[in-house]
Amino acid sequence: MDDTVPSRYAVFGLLVCIGAACSIDVASCEAEQPPNFIIISCDNLGYGDIEPFGSVLHRTPNLLRMAREGRKFSHFYSSSGVCTPSRASLLTGCYAQRVGMHWNPRDGRVLRPLSPYGLHPEETTLAEALKPLGYRSGLVGKWHLGDQPPFLPTRQGFEFFYGIPYSDDMTDEIGRKLGNRFQGSSWPPLPLMQGESVVAAPVQRDQLTKDCTHAAIRFIETHRETPFFLYFAQPMPGSTARPFASEFFKGRSANGAWGDAIEEIDWSTGLLLDKLVELGIDDRTLVIWTSDNGAPLAKNPMELSRGSNLPFAGRGYTTAEGGFRIPTLMWWPGTIKKGTLCSELASTIDLFPTLLGFAGGKTTSLRTIDGLDIGRLMTGEEKDKSPRDLFYFYEGQQLQAVRRGPWKLFLPLESFERHPYFSKNEKARTLLFNVREDPSSRNDRTQEFPEVVAKLMADAEVARQELGDLGHFGSQQRAAGYAGQVSALRVSQEGNSEER
Repeated sequence: MDDTVPSRYAVFGLLVCIGAACSIDVASCEAEQPPNFIIISCDNLGYGDIEPFGSVLHRTPNLLRMAREGRKFSHFYSSSGVCTPSRASLLTGCYAQRVGMHWNPRDGRVLRPLSPYGLHPEETTLAEALKPLGYRSGLVGKWHLGDQPPFLPTRQGFEFFYGIPYSDDMTDEIGRKLGNRFQGSSWPPLPLMQGESVVAAPVQRDQLTKDCTHAAIRFIETHRETPFFLYFAQPMPGSTARPFASEFFKGRSANGAWGDAIEEIDWSTGLLLDKLVELGIDDRTLVIWTSDNGAPLAKNPMELSRGSNLPFAGRGYTTAEGGFRIPTLMWWPGTIKKGTLCSELASTIDLFPTLLGFAGGKTTSLRTIDGLDIGRLMTGEEKDKSPRDLFYFYEGQQLQAVRRGPWKLFLPLESFERHPYFSKNEKARTLLFNVREDPSSRNDRTQEFPEVVAKLMADAEVARQELGDLGHFGSQQRAAGYAGQVSALRVSQEGNSEER
């Protein structure tokens, strides 16, 4: 076993790549308790929104602490520019296209309230993979992988759930404005759920960060004696034009509501880190802090009221670097070296096999995943190389770009719904950027490197055949779950939820 990883942890290298088959088996664990895992994933927070990644506008001292005591990742990607697909990837280790969570005919690219679709119960989530290894799993915050009973977190491996089933902007008021679109007129008030019960409707969105933080701390305190996995899916900064924050943080930042929400998230992170230290379990707890995709940005992208993706080009919700490249910090006292930087290519897709390996699990041949074990990038030397050299950028059903090494190729397209460089009334031509030398993606190198273009075109064809493309169903795509008849939940007079 490598001497950079404490011997009390069973760490297995998981060699899984696109096209490799996998399932979850229980491997023998060492006598001592395996590490705890906490993933804190924010909603729509941009790369340039926090101090460790260049913000001079938002005060984030606790995230500076994480960077100082842990490792920054500067080439870390979400698998999507929008919420539902990116969350499906994090929990399954798959591109959303593989598990059918990238698009559906009722909702489009993200699930809406009362959708009959959700993450298929036959898919294995990280929580389900860890359970046979003795882990207790909890989800706090935003789910967004299906609001019908078969798709709720408690049916997908999480023993504890406290939060909202979808985005903070999916309220009954917004639904009424949408009318028949996405069946908006039937949307219920945005519910706060505990387990499978609605405990308040509508939820007090100003209190979400605060209340979710206290729920997360309760989960940690309850399970401190056993290995646990906490997925803290922060609902903020969220999807509304003006994010929410509790009274103490409201109006305190230098960047209006967006800054208030981010500074409260920083406070939340500090409370969790302090709790781990207080309980004496910080040295056996890996904390990963990231976002689900880039910030949406204001109409003027240099006006930061809806976030910053600097120094990268483009908005969240697109295949631009700014839509997929996400700020990522990893903290594990005594295991991750302090104040270090990883500039290797990696993704949230890779967290599934990596954490499973740290826990003492292994993969065998059942279902294909796309994640690769990046444990060495977390616990090894800064010079260690990533097992990942290739990454795909999908916009819903459409493959739009491919990255290999430093090169990112935007494919020529006859038509598209949205594109970071072209408007809908024009064709998208081929673009090639060296995103290491040119992070703002300003210099098209297509004419200089035709051999790179040809290689990435061939990579794109592999993705099309296996994961699909607009108008083509891939050979390795699996279906989303489908519930058929749907119903909403409301809070009963007794405080328990019931169907309506």
